[in-house]
Parts: sequence; structure tokens; C-alpha cells
Amino acid sequence: MKYRRVGNSGLKVSEISLGSWLTYGTAIEKEAADACVRTAFECGINFFDTANVYNRGEGEIAMGQALKPYPRSSYVLASKVYFPMGDGPNDRGLSRKHIIEQCEASLKRLGTDYLDIYFCHRYDDETSLEETLRALDDLVAQGKVLYAGTSEWTAAQIVDAVHIADKRNLRPIVVNQPIYNMFERYIENEILPMCEARGIGQVVFSPLAQGVLTGKYKLGRDIPADSRAASETGSKGIKRYMQRSVLEAVSELEKLAQEAGMKLSQLALAWVLRHPGVSSAIIGATKPEQIRENVKAVEITLTPDLLEAIEGILAKVTDYTPRRYF
Repeated sequence: MKYRRVGNSGLKVSEISLGSWLTYGTAIEKEAADACVRTAFECGINFFDTANVYNRGEGEIAMGQALKPYPRSSYVLASKVYFPMGDGPNDRGLSRKHIIEQCEASLKRLGTDYLDIYFCHRYDDETSLEETLRALDDLVAQGKVLYAGTSEWTAAQIVDAVHIADKRNLRPIVVNQPIYNMFERYIENEILPMCEARGIGQVVFSPLAQGVLTGKYKLGRDIPADSRAASETGSKGIKRYMQRSVLEAVSELEKLAQEAGMKLSQLALAWVLRHPGVSSAIIGATKPEQIRENVKAVEITLTPDLLEAIEGILAKVTDYTPRRYF
């Protein structure tokens, strides 16, 4: 495994990290979660990502139980706050009340005293940015959070947070978590260059486009029964990738990967990690062998010719509109 600093902070995370979105606490049993976390440690992964909203806290509980056998100092743990966790008017958003209450709830579910990273899962138009940043600053001062981050904020929103934190002498945002893969590239235009200039690292989610960039979904073939796309919850996000030109591109990319002596998933992860502004790529896994395969991507350096060939294939995708989370 290789490790990168998160922006200008001193925190170092594994280039491949393990998340629990739509997996732990929902799609696989506790034994499988334990096996995946154990394999992740064996492979050198030290960064584990979850959120309070994942199955209304069950994702955090499963992750916390799986991490329990390991020394707390041996891994970096992240969770998130924003989405509704109840039916009340204060059970959502980035108000001071919701942030403080949900941090306490996440710590309890995870069975830990602190979070290494606490992400604002989306931007809250109904709460002043200064209120949000002050709440995060207080959590850091209390030792319950070590670093604050954003997830799927616009470049302008992140810049505003940087300016307010600087003006009010508050602890800065040091990390951003956006979607990033071969089909979702909006961060390349503004987010990446702006964050690099301000020392903010990226830990990206869905680098394999929810499994599409593993090659498991083939044009003209039935969806595998054991895949995420076959489940009622998992299929919603994946369906948007099931376009002809997308699947044709995936087929070409898989052939390109094979010719280069690697798996398609490894090619896709190496492509994401080619950018120095990306600190880590968060993968999901239901089987230990998926983790072992994916971590090999850190040893791959894509040549200029291979990168050019990839761009040529992606340029043929005409019937897919990238998803925007804001």
C-alpha cells in the first residue's frame, strides 16, 4: 500500500480506502463486513469511511463493530452529517444543534471517542456557513473531531468556507469528498485546481462507478443476480450508467486493460489516482477478494499512450449525463 497526505494536513491515508455506502449494515452480513475490514488491514488500508445516514445508523454500527479488534490509532475513521435522521425540523442540515447531536450519536454507534474526519455531507442553504464552521471548530477543540471536511459542495461554497474560517480564525476545511470516476469528472474543472491551491485534499467516492467499471455489466446480458444492480436499493444509482455508449465504452476499456496486463477495476482506480490532488479512492466491497484485487492499483502507473487511449474511448460516450449532487 501507498499513502498520501490529505491536502496540506499532516494526516496520511491509504491510496485505496474502504467505505460502507450501500454495503455494510444493509447488503451483506456482519461476518462479511468483518472479513472485508480484516482483509483491508492486511492489505495496508488505514482509511475507513461511513456516514450516519447509511441505513439510518446501521452502517456506522457495522463499521464500528468490524473495527473494534484494531487499535484506534491504527486507522483513520470518517463519518458525515447533513441528511435527515428523524422526522423533526431539527433532525437534518448543518445547524449547530444537528451537527453536535449527530456527532455524539455517530461516536456512540461507532464505539469510539473521536472521528478523524467529519464531513458535511451536503451544503445547507438554510444555515449560515459561519454557524456550521463554528460548530465543527468546537468539536475539534473538544477532541471529538480531528479534521473537518465537505462532501459534494461546489467550488464557490468551499471557497466561502475557506474565507470565513480564515477571517474568523476558525480551523479550516482540509478535505473534500466528491464523486469521481471516468464518467463523473466535474471536479476536474474547478474543484481540483481550487482545492490544490488552498491545500484541500480529495478522498473520492464511487471511483468504479458503483461497480460498472469492473466489467460485470455487459451490453445485452442479464444483470448478475448477486450484484448491487439486482437489489432494489442498489439499482437506483446504477441504472443511470446502463446506457449503450457507456457499456460499449466499458467493454473497450476492459480490452485495453487486458492488453496492458491488468483488471479493468485496477485501470479505473489507477486513472483516478493519477491526479496528485486525490489523496484516496474509496471503494466498496462485499468480498475480501475484491479488496485484494483493487489495492493492486496503487502499483500501476499509466503511460501517456494509455491515458490517451482511455480519453479516446471516453469521448465516444454520448448518451450519459453525469449526475450532479448539488
